[in-house]
Amino acid sequence: MDTQALERTGQKLMTVMVFTLILSMMSALMFTVVLPDISKEFNLSIAQVSWFSSAYSLIYAIGTVTYGKLADRFKLKNLLTFGLLMFALGSIVGLVSQTFELALLGRCLQSLGAAAIPATAMLIPIRFFTPERRGSALGMSAVGLALGSALGPVMSFFILSFAHWRWLFAVPVLIVLTIPFYRKYLGDDGEKTTGKFDWIGGGLLGAAIALLLMSVTNLSWSFMIGGILSLLLFIVRIRLAADPFVQPALFRNSKYTLALPITFILNGMGIALSFVTPLLLSSVQKLPASWIGFVLVPAAVATAFLGRKGGKIADSKGNSFLFYMSSGLLVLSFILLSTFTGSSPLFIALFLIFGNVGQSFIHISLSNAVSRTLSKEQAGVGMGLFFMLNFISHSIATGIFSKVVAMGSNTSWNPVNSQSSGFVFSNIFFIIAGLQIVTLVFYYYQFGRAKSKEVQLQELKTA
Repeated sequence: MDTQALERTGQKLMTVMVFTLILSMMSALMFTVVLPDISKEFNLSIAQVSWFSSAYSLIYAIGTVTYGKLADRFKLKNLLTFGLLMFALGSIVGLVSQTFELALLGRCLQSLGAAAIPATAMLIPIRFFTPERRGSALGMSAVGLALGSALGPVMSFFILSFAHWRWLFAVPVLIVLTIPFYRKYLGDDGEKTTGKFDWIGGGLLGAAIALLLMSVTNLSWSFMIGGILSLLLFIVRIRLAADPFVQPALFRNSKYTLALPITFILNGMGIALSFVTPLLLSSVQKLPASWIGFVLVPAAVATAFLGRKGGKIADSKGNSFLFYMSSGLLVLSFILLSTFTGSSPLFIALFLIFGNVGQSFIHISLSNAVSRTLSKEQAGVGMGLFFMLNFISHSIATGIFSKVVAMGSNTSWNPVNSQSSGFVFSNIFFIIAGLQIVTLVFYYYQFGRAKSKEVQLQELKTA
């Protein structure tokens, strides 16, 4: 298949992927508002009910990198078919559940299936688009994620206004409608790697992820030590195994290994927009939960409209240009949120537009840049690790932000903040703005300056 035909097929696949991402993102967000209702119905504590979210997060984080690795060995269409069917099965189990245990099982099955989606959303642009056109495809993924984020809370409140919370499981069942399209357009992936699958290495990595995440959520040193030991054993395993879960050569790719911590830090800071802001709206603006979701909608809608634009900018002007622009939008958003924490919810909604668009653009630029550093053989597991670290950074950051908000603050560190309340939120956003600037400078010295030198050398050669 020639390049143009391949990209036409890729465009069709990305259109289907947008619908898939909308449903998966909606499913991830819709249940956050019903945990108190589940707690009351089954007479459980909030800590017990929190496993509804914690188990989903753990399985999703481990599953993302596992599917990425399996994509190097099996046909992508078969992996995605399995994942989407599992996602639908979990939705049906949750819909008919009459006990908390069965509802939790449904949520876990959903997560086991949904973990196949991030790897596919990244591998389709890599396999069907040239590097020069890949940004536009990634922009379409950003549209799906943004629309899912916007529709999730709205759909949740709409369903809960006339139906039981179990009916939230009904919407994701629609995801099975996408399977025939994936099977038609994905076709055969060509030759796959052979050899035994390194289940020991995968198990050690999964154990490390689970224990490290639980150490943060439970503030447990024993989990932390267990996670570090599992990670060390995983490193030993991939260095000694004949066909390891992750080839050590992947980590000798300096551009890839430098991009991972940058992505980890930026995603951890970016989660403040969707996690800390609702807490601000609840405690400072005194908004009820039903209205907080609507304040977040304009930013998600703006991101959906501008998502493809960000991808096109990456293709035409480069990933570094998009990174600088998105960093500027994020710094502006965090400074405004830090300075005007007590302002009207309408202004908060406006500030979030800058931040969400910036966060979406920065994800496009980093995903595109990372994908270009990977060979075809490393793409599956490499991008799986990339998404896994994003997810882990979200979990760790939410744990840190929760503790900081609980501690509170009586003073504002922002010298131009004239508000009389919400100091802890102002301080969080102010620190994040500073860290964003530091990360931007680090990125420039590691990537941007090197790119500038390449351009200058190229101009000298052609002069």
